[in-house]
Amino acid sequence: MARINFDLQELQAFVAVAERASFRAAAEDLHLSAPALSRRIEKLELLLGVRLFERSTRHVSLTNVGRLFLDHARTALEELESAMLGISDLAVQRSGLVTVACVPSAAYYFLPSVLTAFSARHPRIRVRILDESANTVLNAVIGGRADFGISFIGTQEPEVEFESIFSERFVLAVRRDHRLAARRRIRWEELADERFMTVDKSSGNRVLIDAALAQLARRPSGFFEVAHVSSLLGLVEAGLGVAAVPRLALPVEGHPTLRGIALVAPEVSRTLGLIARRGKPVSGAARVLYDLLRQAARRAR
Repeated sequence: MARINFDLQELQAFVAVAERASFRAAAEDLHLSAPALSRRIEKLELLLGVRLFERSTRHVSLTNVGRLFLDHARTALEELESAMLGISDLAVQRSGLVTVACVPSAAYYFLPSVLTAFSARHPRIRVRILDESANTVLNAVIGGRADFGISFIGTQEPEVEFESIFSERFVLAVRRDHRLAARRRIRWEELADERFMTVDKSSGNRVLIDAALAQLARRPSGFFEVAHVSSLLGLVEAGLGVAAVPRLALPVEGHPTLRGIALVAPEVSRTLGLIARRGKPVSGAARVLYDLLRQAARRAR
């Protein structure tokens, strides 16, 4: 088989034009002149013996062969970048910024241990956490303010790729001295007479719970409403009532004040996932953190 010799720059040029659907925009991204970019694409097409793009004065689109080659080109570039980051001597010298948008419960109880491992391997890379509501996390990823996100919404968004990493049930958070604290499970209907506290209707968690309980004859109504689950736990600790929260939001077992009790009839759960912009693969240092989070989630299941 004949060997095909081309430069990495030609592969990067092809991916840039394919993603931007514009030679001009791709040239600006790569800090090249338009003629220089065109020469790289022409050389690659000549080496492969196929046309990768259909061109007109106003429009650029991939050919059928070009669409197939794009998947292989992206994979090759990602694997090369990951391999370079995996070399410890180079990784230590690498610097930069990774931005992760994350729902607060995951940011508080799931992310720290992964960040500890990441920082040990890449001490020169800074990490910025946008701990916001699920909707804000989704918008941060779609808008490009975050390299990727951790959330429980996004599966229906055409602009987002959602990779499930963790499924968790909602539990009832109570003080250990509460009269319900000795129970192993509680039906939602039993909470109709409790001082029940909840997040407000703008919260994705509230939407999940309301939808799941819509058919119940008796259901809890909120005495207090707050914006974040962390605030709910503070109110529970203060003895103001009980609250339904994702299991991940509860402190670890053995907490001196709080306890979680299984909620049933129905069981309500949410699925956390890693979300990224479709067609914009997570790469570089962000990819290393992305993979560490995925591995940690698998261990936690």
